[in-house]
Amino acid sequence: MGGPTDTTVHDERLQDLFRDGVVAEDLPAVFPLLRGRGLLRAFSALFHGGEAQVLLRLLVLRTLGGRTHATEWTPQEIRDHLAFVDAVKLETVVQRLKDHELLVYDTETQRYRVGPVGRKALGALATMLEFEQDDDDGLGYLTAQLAAGQAVGRVSVDELGHLLSRLSELKEDFDRAVLSGSEHRIRRAAVRLDSVWTWVEKGTEVVAAITEGDDLEPAAHRLAQAVGRAQSALLRQAGVFQRELNKIDQHRVHLGRTGLSSSDLVGWLRAQPVETLAGFEEGQLTLPLPAPFLHDQIALDVAEYELLERERLAAEVTTLPAAEAPPDTADLPMGEEDLRYLEAWHAELAAIAAPRELAETLIGTDYALSAYRLSLLGLLGDPESAALEGGTAELARLPLALEIEPVLVDPELPQIALVSAGRLRPRTAAKDTTEDA
Repeated sequence: MGGPTDTTVHDERLQDLFRDGVVAEDLPAVFPLLRGRGLLRAFSALFHGGEAQVLLRLLVLRTLGGRTHATEWTPQEIRDHLAFVDAVKLETVVQRLKDHELLVYDTETQRYRVGPVGRKALGALATMLEFEQDDDDGLGYLTAQLAAGQAVGRVSVDELGHLLSRLSELKEDFDRAVLSGSEHRIRRAAVRLDSVWTWVEKGTEVVAAITEGDDLEPAAHRLAQAVGRAQSALLRQAGVFQRELNKIDQHRVHLGRTGLSSSDLVGWLRAQPVETLAGFEEGQLTLPLPAPFLHDQIALDVAEYELLERERLAAEVTTLPAAEAPPDTADLPMGEEDLRYLEAWHAELAAIAAPRELAETLIGTDYALSAYRLSLLGLLGDPESAALEGGTAELARLPLALEIEPVLVDPELPQIALVSAGRLRPRTAAKDTTEDA
């Protein structure tokens, strides 16, 4: 009932965004979005809201999807594995992911697992995060997506179009650097080309393999050819940069026989503080400069680049910090774990030979001690806890069974008003009671 209702409301709201007489389903650009509405709803559930909420949802989903040896999670395992997250917040996030089918809950096994939509979201997110580390231009991610589609025989026209657009943007940026005639901009563009050179070469191989296929539709074939031409243009760009730098070198002014050039002078001036540069002007100009021959907009653009952009690049620090030796683990403070309450209670529980009421078992000097004991009772008979080592594992291996009734009673304990009725039975006694019933 929830799916069709949500779809109807979504259609009505989407239709309200268009002019009268226009049907959303009739628009070619809208149809692929409507077809993938379920996946888009899942991404909306992940990324809707503030940044902190989005990061928490992605953390929970990536954590549950990252375990490969056991893909199903019990609610208690989720709480234990993400114990550093607030319990209420964690429950809200798990319920939201379950409502949008990013997580699937199996009522038979009472376990959660990541659904097919969640796996798609995790795969897309992992690819983007991997390329975000060293691919500022986005060319590597687009090329990898295209290569993956070609490998499985499903070449997307949209992916070809995105790659062609990015290649065209890079070519336009490089052309602007050449037209500027600035040695600094050309060298910076050459460094940028070197950073994407590997992806351009790999993209060329992928496009060559795509165009050799016989089952490619005409639109995709034309786009693949256009991508190949754009990649060839970028591969030729390195020679263009070198020719422009050679021209700049030919016109560079050398200061006598000192070995210094105008580029050295510009670099030295850029390294001087503003006060020193202002001192050079003192006494040199006695009258305002006549300005009729100046183009103010061009002068402002040049001044902005010279005074701001150059300074930012000069002040940029790209060196890595020095390595530091890790601290010796022997020097780290190690505190001993206080287990006296657990050990004392373990001895008391181990001595139980007849059924004992829960209220009598939880007797403590204050609320904190009673609550601590109640939280440990859930470990009795837990095979996973019993397989571990430590005080809680020894408690879980005790031959006791906890029985809880849906009734609240007054335990007459300090600071505790009501507690669930129940009792602790030795496992042999519990087994005999079950057989008699």
